[in-house]
Amino acid sequence: MRTSIKGLVALALLSAATPAFAQDSTEADPPSDVTVTGGVSVTSDYRFRGVSLSGEDFAVQGTVNVNHSSGFYGGIWGSNLDDTATFGEIELDLYAGYTTEIAPGTTVDVGMLYYWYPDGSGNSDYFEPYGSIKTTFGPATAKFGFAYAWDQSALGNADNIYLYTDLGIGIPDTPVTLTGHLGYSDGSLAFGGSYWDWSVAADVALGSGITAGVKYVDTDLDDLTGIPASDTLYDATVLFTLGFSF
Repeated sequence: MRTSIKGLVALALLSAATPAFAQDSTEADPPSDVTVTGGVSVTSDYRFRGVSLSGEDFAVQGTVNVNHSSGFYGGIWGSNLDDTATFGEIELDLYAGYTTEIAPGTTVDVGMLYYWYPDGSGNSDYFEPYGSIKTTFGPATAKFGFAYAWDQSALGNADNIYLYTDLGIGIPDTPVTLTGHLGYSDGSLAFGGSYWDWSVAADVALGSGITAGVKYVDTDLDDLTGIPASDTLYDATVLFTLGFSF
């Protein structure tokens, strides 16, 4: 499927502005308890909970985060999409939340996401609160989380819940990190009413904020009644990503 040139240009501008934002903050000498982070990446396919939102084409994605030492944070994330009348060519996720350590090596994170499709012509924007708990043991981490979207007009006046777990481990004395993910969707955003998605990935830190990654992604959607088996937007695939962060 065709990748939207307009969407790619807009995301490139967002990403290009990210280092400038950080530089301006430094020049303004903000309080030491405020930090700005972000990055830009290119991926061979934008998969959201196992389903391609870029028409199985590549996507440019960028993010900017403002973090406070108190644990409060906010930011914006964006990606180009496969161009459709309802959603348009761009997705922008606005978010704010709070994270804190509740025990040595264990943190909780709660917040709110707003999915915004600025050039879509349909009723597509919606809110989604989220929460997670993550614990670290040695080089490994485990994370359990949820995202719940209540009844909203963009969701057909129905709700949706997403439950997931992530496991990760950094290989000692190497720049390689391995991760695994398992998620379950149920509600208005789930094809067929509910489905599972899963992935395994390897990321390599190349230095100077550059990371390369490969990920295998799959779902069980082919096994659900009423889901066309010929649709490849949720077929198993291998993704390749190259990103820069600061």
